[in-house]
Amino acid sequence: MTTAPAPDQLRLLDVQALDTRAQQLAHQRRVHPAHERATELASRLADLEAAYVTSKTAVSDLRREVAKAEADVEQVRTRAARDQARLASAAVSAKDAQALTHEIAALARRQSDLEEIELEVMERLEAHEATLAEVGKARDEVLAQQEEAAGILERALATLDEELAQVAAEREQVAHGLDAGLLALYDRLRAQLGGSGAAALRGRRCEGCRLDLNPSDVEKIKAAPPEQVVRCEECGRILVRGADGRSAAS
Repeated sequence: MTTAPAPDQLRLLDVQALDTRAQQLAHQRRVHPAHERATELASRLADLEAAYVTSKTAVSDLRREVAKAEADVEQVRTRAARDQARLASAAVSAKDAQALTHEIAALARRQSDLEEIELEVMERLEAHEATLAEVGKARDEVLAQQEEAAGILERALATLDEELAQVAAEREQVAHGLDAGLLALYDRLRAQLGGSGAAALRGRRCEGCRLDLNPSDVEKIKAAPPEQVVRCEECGRILVRGADGRSAAS
């Protein structure tokens, strides 16, 4: 049979109240709305980063296409100019002049086709460059929002951590000197029962499970010596008697 001084059992309710408060603060820390905002922005930023890389790659590829198209046009233009210069000289035969005339006409058609290709690629490049600029701007905006959200989260968590530290210090002070066996039993039950290891008995009700005990159990509990540690028959928590003049543990 576990026993502990009655005053220690009453103080256990204060320890439980502090432990409950610490549990609430830890929960607030985990589910703070700033976490959701940070997660949302991280997801948006990842999408924008992927879009930016894709767009940047497309722009790079199109710039190479433009450079190749320009080189092709310049190559045809150079050859046509060379043929034109040969045709204008007096050093070519009539047969060569006819061949050069046909080639110059073919080169003109080829140059026209290549210039159309060059124009089409340049138009696509211009569109992709505009997209790249838009995605880059959106990415920069989300980065700024992410930095702001990180600051908000950091400040919120710092406030909660400060309060958690205060509660922990107060808990240590309140628990100091408590019966070791009682505290060990309480900590074990608290770990098993979702953070609540002790509760006040008010009338017939256990404030831990919020259930009314049957009258015979209540009579046995009330008849037990004050130093005897009693447990709720319903939930197994330590039942603290003599707490009617205290506020209910949270």
